[in-house]
Amino acid sequence: MKTVWSMAVMMAVAGCSGQKPAPAAPPPREIDVVSLAPREVRDTGEYLGSLLSRQSVTVLPQVGGYVRRIHVRPGQQVETGTPLVEVDAREDTAALDSAQAQLSSTKVNLELSRRTLARTEALNKEGLASAQELEAARAQVEAADAASRSSAAQVTQRQVQLQFNVVRAPFAGTVGDVLVRLGDFVNATTPLTSVAQADVLEVSVSVPSSRARSLKPDTAVEILDAKGKVLLTSTVFFVAPQADPRTQLVEVKAAFRNTGGLRPNEMVRARMVYSVRDALQIPALAVVRQSGQPFALVVQEKDGKTAVERRPITLGALGEMAYVVEKGLEAGDLVAISSMQALRDGTPVKVKAAPRAEASAGGTPFGSSR
Repeated sequence: MKTVWSMAVMMAVAGCSGQKPAPAAPPPREIDVVSLAPREVRDTGEYLGSLLSRQSVTVLPQVGGYVRRIHVRPGQQVETGTPLVEVDAREDTAALDSAQAQLSSTKVNLELSRRTLARTEALNKEGLASAQELEAARAQVEAADAASRSSAAQVTQRQVQLQFNVVRAPFAGTVGDVLVRLGDFVNATTPLTSVAQADVLEVSVSVPSSRARSLKPDTAVEILDAKGKVLLTSTVFFVAPQADPRTQLVEVKAAFRNTGGLRPNEMVRARMVYSVRDALQIPALAVVRQSGQPFALVVQEKDGKTAVERRPITLGALGEMAYVVEKGLEAGDLVAISSMQALRDGTPVKVKAAPRAEASAGGTPFGSSR
């Protein structure tokens, strides 16, 4: 009876006080984290580059005449000396025949003059020919010899001239569009076709003068495809000594062996790698901002409890889904990458048991994000 009375008294006292039991603290929120570690960071700039052939020429004839034969077709691969276009050579052939006939005539005259000189010398010894006749015979031989050498030079000249009627490839390469047709009249200023060598190409890029100051001979240049994938890599070999006065851009060139099927005069994406260094990177989704100031939520152990600390940071360039961290974080810091909207400074958290992943060079964290 006393026990029942005591319980009734206690319930009455509790009801009169109006106090409720304190609610239990919520369990720590489970979050994903990323462990920061120094990674390679590249200072780059992407520009539009133009591909140039290191050997490219417009083929012109060296003689005038009508096109009699075309030996190649556009896009054909040719070797050095391959005939391209043949110009009418009948006039030059006739001139060569005439020069050869003249050479034969002068050789006959030279032989006759030498025989006459030999007879004159024999008669002079017997006193039957005067010294004047001997000198005249010698002069005749010299004149005939000079005429023979002149005729031989004419033949050589005509032979060389005749070779110009067949226009040949100056080097191995690819034939461009053939600009003439059979029967067309051409002269020394008429473009016939072009030959370009695409095995080795140059990429020409115009960069801001402020960035050109940091270029070195071993600065890397990357040729990218439409999706940003690196096709070819080379190094700078030429930096223009002066900037364009109108655009304030500096021309930079790099040469590379064309293993990607690129073509001269093609426009490509070119990326200049100005510098490479190691730095911390934080995923972009792990950055929270307040009044323009970026913060990171760093997991800390304090008084036996695990909580997040909002830490101001200084960010550098944005890479592929990650920022370079200039100040505010250190290697090994654990940064929250999930439940960002629900976390506040001092919020108790529990790191998920999944392996923590380090921020990759591309800035893509492992683990889930929310």
